[in-house]
Amino acid sequence: MRLKKDSTAQKLRGAYYTPLRLANAMVGLFDAETFGNILEPSCGDGVFLDSLAANGILRRAESVTAIEIEMGESEKARARYGASANVNILCDDFFDFYQRSHQSERYDLILGNPPYIRYQYLTEKQRELQSMILTTHGMKANKLINSWVCFLVACIQMLSDNGRIAFVIPAEILQVAYAEDLRLFLSNQLARITLITFEQLVFPEIEQEVVVFIGEKGGVERGIRIIEMTDIDGFKTLDLGNNGYQKLQHAREKWTKYFISANETALIQNLREDKRFARFKDFGIINIGITTGNNDYFSVTSEIEGQYSLDSVTLPLIGRSSHAHGIYFTPDDWNANVASGKKAMLVRFPDILFDEYPQKHKEYIALGERMEQNKGYKCGIRDRWYIVPSVWVPDAFFLRRNNLYPKFVLNYCGAVSTDTMHRMKFRDGVDAKNILLSYYNSVSFAFSEICGRSYGGGVLEILPGEMGNILIPIVNEIDVALRDDLLGQIDGIIRRGDDVELALDLVDGKLLIDMLGIEAEICQQCRNIWKKLQARRLKRNGSDSLP
Repeated sequence: MRLKKDSTAQKLRGAYYTPLRLANAMVGLFDAETFGNILEPSCGDGVFLDSLAANGILRRAESVTAIEIEMGESEKARARYGASANVNILCDDFFDFYQRSHQSERYDLILGNPPYIRYQYLTEKQRELQSMILTTHGMKANKLINSWVCFLVACIQMLSDNGRIAFVIPAEILQVAYAEDLRLFLSNQLARITLITFEQLVFPEIEQEVVVFIGEKGGVERGIRIIEMTDIDGFKTLDLGNNGYQKLQHAREKWTKYFISANETALIQNLREDKRFARFKDFGIINIGITTGNNDYFSVTSEIEGQYSLDSVTLPLIGRSSHAHGIYFTPDDWNANVASGKKAMLVRFPDILFDEYPQKHKEYIALGERMEQNKGYKCGIRDRWYIVPSVWVPDAFFLRRNNLYPKFVLNYCGAVSTDTMHRMKFRDGVDAKNILLSYYNSVSFAFSEICGRSYGGGVLEILPGEMGNILIPIVNEIDVALRDDLLGQIDGIIRRGDDVELALDLVDGKLLIDMLGIEAEICQQCRNIWKKLQARRLKRNGSDSLP
């Protein structure tokens, strides 16, 4: 959820209420059970209380505590349930309640939809309490942490020995870096974890993909399971007894790997230990592309370059997915981009006295200031906003956001890239063409999905560290004529827009199977993993190409 300066009060307190259908479905998972103490830490207007009442769980419970920070909302809940002897509705900040109660109170069932509030919208007191909750449990506190993380950690601490928790939380728990500590905490604290995902948005007004998280304490550790549904109606036919658990690794790794089977997970682990493979980062330095502060301003067309006489301060640019036609970025590719009117040049003003700049360059800088380009954060923190730092020419590019698959492209024309791509500089002695060939295979494509994350709208996003962890086969010796022939065929497949699996077939057969002795079945299993994970994220978009 992206909050802006003019956010509504609803957004600022992260208040997006759970649809009654979803609350009913979640409570229905505990149908006919009896719980001693129940906690709803952010009850809003009482939708989960309504579901508990309709199910009969509310009546059977010894006590139900519901907390809501907004007076008006808590009054709505109190009007309906305040007369119930076993229901206590508090108008309070949950963090304050936790501070008072976490050492003495324990709950058999905790459920709800915690608020999704970014760090910058919390009060200073809330930040301090949030930091205390995280650090007390061995987790790092930083400005990326959203309030729902602390709600989840605090509530798990307040579970009874055999307690259960059911929360609606962002699907980013599966994959984002800032939830690494949380994933380790949950794997250490809970015996069983169930994640229910949805193809369709539950909260379309915020375009936030969510999951239903169910955690259980006590008993024999059974692990984790992920259940995929099209929408909330999937609960009607859900039988949790038919969905087996996978062994949960007590690690910070992404949970997206549990979308594949236990056998496939074991295969991935075996490949990580296979000496015939190495990680991308073992072959060179991987950085995010140039952070200009405003790509639209610093990336220019030939028309703008000519209008402001910028040719002496521009570099060839590969700016977007559509700029990369094949697996090589050549002068012909760049010239074609220039001719078609693409923003194919990056403006790099020199670090000399401003008075020494040509008049036309000063005019382009003045244009940027009239458009307030200099007031953006990344430009504003520079001594001279128009001088872009960390500009260097890489050996290769890797697309940051992708649809069908991430392209890996060798740089054959001295180009640079913005932060829409990652840039790679190979170590001394590394043969660039060998690395290029090594990437286009089923194993590496499977790892691209496992290491990356679903960005939204079906897009696969891969950050530099995640690219670095993609496995590629080690090619020390290969017949140069064979290699160049294979690369030529792959380049043609991609330039024509043919099915990339044709390229994977070539490299799987000639390199993995024939040269390295990888079993054909392993190649097929990895192809299936790639296609399974790709299909899952593409369902959230419905398109087959990235603009």
